[in-house]
Amino acid sequence: MVINKHTKTFLKLSAILMALAISIGAFGAHTLKPYLDEYGLSIYSKASSYEFYMTIGLFIISFISIIIPNSKKVKTSFYLVLSGMIIFSFSLYTLALTKIMWLGAITPIGGSLMIAGWIVLFFAIKNDIEIKD
Repeated sequence: MVINKHTKTFLKLSAILMALAISIGAFGAHTLKPYLDEYGLSIYSKASSYEFYMTIGLFIISFISIIIPNSKKVKTSFYLVLSGMIIFSFSLYTLALTKIMWLGAITPIGGSLMIAGWIVLFFAIKNDIEIKD
């Protein structure tokens, strides 16, 4: 199959991020459990869940980029979700491990970027895919 370089990059990034999401989740569940209190474990778990689900979302965006390969909106969507996921999850991982509470103020920036990415994808699908009768 021939795909453009952006789609290939999206798919490769998504695969690596999924491996990372599984590894970080397993690390938290098995290694950190004795060291984190209930609050820390819940924060770490939330970060891990969002990283996992958003990585599945990045795969979905990657496949949509096969359908509309030259869409700037799809490309923008991918990078918004990616950057939002990194900011959201890694601010929570750091908060859970360090208890530096001001990191919680950064987390909503990541959430907002993820939401923006999905809204941009909506407009890519709405405007860049033609319906054939």
